[in-house]
Amino acid sequence: MIYSRITGTGGYLPEKVLTNKDLEKFVDTTDEWIVERTGIRQRHVAETQSACDLAEIAARRALEMAGKAPEDVDLIVLGTSTPDLVFPSTASLLQGRLGIKNGGAAFDVQAACSGFVFALSVADKFVKSGVSKCALVVGAETMTRLMDWNDRGTCVLFGDGAGAVLLEASEEAGILSTHLHTDGAYEHLLNVAGGISRNSEALLEGRAFLQMKGNEVFRMAVNTLGRIVDETLDANQMSKSDVDWLVPHQANIRIIQATAKKLDMPMERVVVTVADQGNTSAASIPLALDTAVRDGRIQRGEVLLLEAFGGGFTWGSALVKF
Repeated sequence: MIYSRITGTGGYLPEKVLTNKDLEKFVDTTDEWIVERTGIRQRHVAETQSACDLAEIAARRALEMAGKAPEDVDLIVLGTSTPDLVFPSTASLLQGRLGIKNGGAAFDVQAACSGFVFALSVADKFVKSGVSKCALVVGAETMTRLMDWNDRGTCVLFGDGAGAVLLEASEEAGILSTHLHTDGAYEHLLNVAGGISRNSEALLEGRAFLQMKGNEVFRMAVNTLGRIVDETLDANQMSKSDVDWLVPHQANIRIIQATAKKLDMPMERVVVTVADQGNTSAASIPLALDTAVRDGRIQRGEVLLLEAFGGGFTWGSALVKF
């Protein structure tokens, strides 16, 4: 049996840091209020860089860890809600930036904060079917471009960044299973106000901001992520104790703590980056994974549960033997 296995990870955060104290100067909020409700203390802001700029650095770092060259890559799947352009896709732009000439597929996946898990699942299927042998999976976001800096309920939450993994075909177990879900009935709770073929005037006038009803989204996230923990473990005939690390989407410390509690997992076994990075949407899981791999916490052979929840609503998980 052929598996897809993670052989390299990479991450990148823009240089500019925006702290809660910085936000206090122009938003009606306080550091204490933000930390108490979200766990966030700062976030990174891409001042001039695009999602592709961030993705390129993360991708090259993942390739370097895996000992692979760009020309080895035969598939790029990139999760983003903040693409460089309407088209070409950011994945296509990244393929060109990396100098890949082999003509392998490169495309974006848009599933909001679940984008990386969705992209990982797609790439996993390509590798397991034999279509791809070396896939680059990326989450890259410039979420601060979608912020209304007068809306204290949303602008304090999000940051920019990119994370990447390299998936290679292997006889050794890697991605054990992925589980994806969407419920399109909840558009009104979390969305961006304008697009190309709907409310385009908001986009053209620079008013296409992210809008969220935070309390309702929080409740839905906790409930759905609790269910997907059970679904993932049942599918693999595993118990909670078989999971070594939880690598969650970094939206809110309280959501992360609720999911850890569902797993009976101490917070020492949960990778948490939300305090320093905020919610980087599709980039948050690969960034957290890269952080814990590079600092030595996550070791080869350990079992990881990746999970995310995002606008759509979308939610998903991946069980991974690293």
